[in-house]
Amino acid sequence: MSAAMDTESTYSGYSHYSGHSKKAHRQGSRDRHKSPRSKDGSRSEKSVTIQTPPAEPLLGNDASRTEEGQDDNWGETTTAITGTSEHSISQEDIARISKDLEDSVGLDCKRYLGLTVAAVLGLLVFLTPIAFILLPQILWRDDLEPCGTVCEGLFISVAFKLLILLIGTWALFFRQPKADIPRVFVFRALLMVLIFLFVFSYWLFYGVRILDSKDTNYQGIVQYAVSLVDALLFIHYLAIVLLELRQLQPMFTVKVVRSTDGESRYYSLGHLSIQRAALVVLENYYRDFPVYNPALLTASKSRAAKHMAGLKVYNVDEGPGNNASGQSRAMIAAAARRRDSSHNELYYEEADHERRVKKRRARLVVAVEEAFTHIKRLQAEEQQKAPGEMMDSREAAQAIFPSMARALQKYLRTTRQQQYHSMESILQHLSFCITNNMTPKAFLERYLSPGPTLQYDRDRWFSKQWTLVSEEAVTSGLQDGIVFVLKCLDFSLVANVKKIPFIKLSEEFIDPKSHKFVLRLQSETSV
Repeated sequence: MSAAMDTESTYSGYSHYSGHSKKAHRQGSRDRHKSPRSKDGSRSEKSVTIQTPPAEPLLGNDASRTEEGQDDNWGETTTAITGTSEHSISQEDIARISKDLEDSVGLDCKRYLGLTVAAVLGLLVFLTPIAFILLPQILWRDDLEPCGTVCEGLFISVAFKLLILLIGTWALFFRQPKADIPRVFVFRALLMVLIFLFVFSYWLFYGVRILDSKDTNYQGIVQYAVSLVDALLFIHYLAIVLLELRQLQPMFTVKVVRSTDGESRYYSLGHLSIQRAALVVLENYYRDFPVYNPALLTASKSRAAKHMAGLKVYNVDEGPGNNASGQSRAMIAAAARRRDSSHNELYYEEADHERRVKKRRARLVVAVEEAFTHIKRLQAEEQQKAPGEMMDSREAAQAIFPSMARALQKYLRTTRQQQYHSMESILQHLSFCITNNMTPKAFLERYLSPGPTLQYDRDRWFSKQWTLVSEEAVTSGLQDGIVFVLKCLDFSLVANVKKIPFIKLSEEFIDPKSHKFVLRLQSETSV
């Protein structure tokens, strides 16, 4: 069969083939086209691979690929299909994701239900004092005792107090929610229950003592409504203390560690529940932590796999006349020595990487500075002289970008940041810098060091679903030693809570007159 295929490959330029060679050619072509499909088919039975969006390349082989072998065009934003994928999940994970989506629908229903209950309760609170004043005027107006200037002053007082209460309620409660928490906010629920019981008790007393008996003392009825508004103002003050002021004093220190790369930050928190503390941690995470870069982890994993591939352990069958156990121990010892020398490889690899980064950075800085020298802002009198040569900031950015694109592309590849910066985002940032008359250093600030997570495109960094894991109830308050975990699809944040210790500060008084000194002279001194 192989001889026939060799014959066919040798004489493929001629027009006459033997029947045996044609058959071999068709069989070989079928085998060549069949083998990759069978290989892929066996892969698809084990896992389901989710490809990344077209704007993000797969990073599995970018770390091991040399820069000289890559395309010089701006092609980092195309999806590369490799043999393995960084994002492979099983059927159980897909079922869990679908369950999370169903839970998110339930959270939306719970949020809208809470907003509806709060709106109805707030409407009842504001209409109750007005109803207390208007119902006697509607039902038994002729029987009411006259109430002149005193009632008019009380009407003005009720109107302004309701206006103040309305503004305070709008400022404290009617704010756009920042997140969906798994459990109800305990203090807010207690305040709603307290307000409901308070208004219900006022309505109960009003129905028994005023509506049933048709009280004719209208001044007393108005004062009853004023007392309700005063009590509501005090409840609003209590809400400010519980919801806003109580948590301001720092009582705990939380250390937050990212599980993948060990990046950590410290935060000071007050008296909060675990779920609200987790919300504060996430808000500060997007602002303080550098963006999560899985390409750096891919490089370390490939290096570890290369070192593990160099270890070979031989299983020698023991038999009479040979020292198999001694040879096995010698092989294991040699493998251990090769493993111990891996730190030298790591040292030289990191030194070479730092050298290449400094080299690419110097080239990038020079290229950007030279590109910015070609841009000049025209004054008002100069715009009238050369109207045909004027460009807006977008056109100017497109004009100078090609001179710096290659250096910027190579630097982003070396530092493994190419997946976070597309060409369109770089042009927008360059146009922004030109519009605001910023220097080349201000333009390069975004690329020379990884910035916080909020700096990048929302579709790439924003995780829509976080899972709070805690041994304690999430509605319980923070305590010393509590650990909770915030999980997303790619990594998790581990938070460790420590209580700020009690500090005992003493005072010591020093008399200003005690600062007296004597010059001590010696014979060998120059003085």
